[in-house]
Amino acid sequence: MIRVVFNQKGGVGKSTIACNLAAMAARMGKQVLVVDLDSQCNASQYISGNQGMPETGITDFFKDHLYVSFFQSKPLTSVIHATPFEGLFLAAASPELEEMGAKLESRYKMFKLKEALHKLEGFDEIYVDTPPALNFFSRSALIAADTCLVPFDCDAFSRHALHTLAQSIDEIRSDHNPHLRLEGVVINHFQARASLPTKLIAMIEEEGFPVIPAYVSSSVRIRESHFACEPMAFFDPRHKLSLEFEALYRCISAVA
Repeated sequence: MIRVVFNQKGGVGKSTIACNLAAMAARMGKQVLVVDLDSQCNASQYISGNQGMPETGITDFFKDHLYVSFFQSKPLTSVIHATPFEGLFLAAASPELEEMGAKLESRYKMFKLKEALHKLEGFDEIYVDTPPALNFFSRSALIAADTCLVPFDCDAFSRHALHTLAQSIDEIRSDHNPHLRLEGVVINHFQARASLPTKLIAMIEEEGFPVIPAYVSSSVRIRESHFACEPMAFFDPRHKLSLEFEALYRCISAVA
């Protein structure tokens, strides 16, 4: 199962959701890979723990495919590294990704990630974190994916952005990946005592978006988890947020 976590709007919690779902799967005994395609490297830093960022990563994979060579390209496995967390592996991003996108797109390398991910063996689940834009890397991810999870931070701007995002997914499905489906909208930064989040959730459900019925709350504990470079499943397994991520993971696993 290859899941992409994508939203063209920034600040909605893509990296947090991708890493915490991946960590939850790993804690449940799965072999899990996180592929970080965002040049901000948030996901890579988050799950690298105290060992620091790997020396090689997904940037090296794309560099290897940027130019035609008489030598065989290195497999994706050469840039995948174990994290400090059992069962959780990482293909890390780097800031260089940002300047590589246009070159890769001009050389029609959009399907290289799909080819590489579909050849991988030994992983039960793959989570791909994407940049907050429909660019070469997010398109490559959607072309490779089975499903797409869309973080939604209970904001009016996010609601409007959902329609644009749904059109982008439909276009990728029509042109490149007929098996791609919108798995669900992940409600993030949920505040149960506020009326606006509940109202917005009801509105997007009425508009036909598949809202996953397990919400993730706002909490300073997630920021502490970021600072410690430990996803919640390992940082504080009994915290309310960890239980919410577990419920979210069980929801998507039940229908996978």
